[in-house]
Amino acid sequence: MKIDTLVLENPFILAPLAGYTDLAFRLLCREMGAGLVVSEMISCHGLVYGQEKTRLMLQTVPAERPWAVQLFGNEPELMGQAAALVSKRPVDCIDMNMGCPVRKVIKKGSGAALMKTENLHTAEKIIQAVVANTPCPVTVKFRSGWNDNTIIAPEFAQMAESAGAAAVTVHARTWTQQFGGKADRRVIAAVKQAVNIPVIGNGDILCYEDGLEMMKETGCDGVMIGRGALGNPWVFHPQGMPENLADRLPVIRRYLELASEYLDTERLLFRVKNHICRYFNGVHGASEIRKQIVDSPSLQEVANILDRLA
Repeated sequence: MKIDTLVLENPFILAPLAGYTDLAFRLLCREMGAGLVVSEMISCHGLVYGQEKTRLMLQTVPAERPWAVQLFGNEPELMGQAAALVSKRPVDCIDMNMGCPVRKVIKKGSGAALMKTENLHTAEKIIQAVVANTPCPVTVKFRSGWNDNTIIAPEFAQMAESAGAAAVTVHARTWTQQFGGKADRRVIAAVKQAVNIPVIGNGDILCYEDGLEMMKETGCDGVMIGRGALGNPWVFHPQGMPENLADRLPVIRRYLELASEYLDTERLLFRVKNHICRYFNGVHGASEIRKQIVDSPSLQEVANILDRLA
């Protein structure tokens, strides 16, 4: 799959997930087969005004490339400045979030709020500003529309293409759906018919076969996997998640290694434990294992629990 000058090994992409897609998890997903990984959603304000926590979210290593940085905001000038700052770093693509449904993001006119009729001109200006301030391919992630009465994804995609976007990602749910209901693949198919740039489908991909089916059904060029990858980096591999714990443990341990190497595990211990707990879905005795992990006071104790499970 190609996004302008960026060539991906395969069309399976890890979505940006706030609180989850840190460097350790991105590296794990790359190792498991993801063709591209995306940072957590990063505030343009935080970048432009030099906030340390925001800057740390740009941490990367050569092993995860290609990787994309996702920006969000509602001011074209600041988004352009943020894109310029990101472009000074080793990054392969800049994505813009125009689909986040979280209310605190919406209240500020960012995320999916940019799909409201009164904000469409601002959305266009933002895309133009980012494209003008980076040599990287620029992509835009958005939803079907604000609600069932305003399914504007095809027109929104055409606007993004005209503004300079190299590809678009469509989460086939409206803002009012949040993450409920079922993603409407017909919207992705309509977007694919509406534009000439690559279209990436998003929504309800829980295994490798789901991704293949979405591409076949809609004609989209790639798929982006978000919640379906949590506790399941095997979603990027044709063989899928192993049924037994013994075959899962090497990957769980690998995540622990990556977290130890690249994350501030003392500060982010809860996040790491939260990730690891998700790997035990469907495993006999999962509740007790999770309880032990949650109660662990350190990463070393989590490692000891995994050793006892072997």
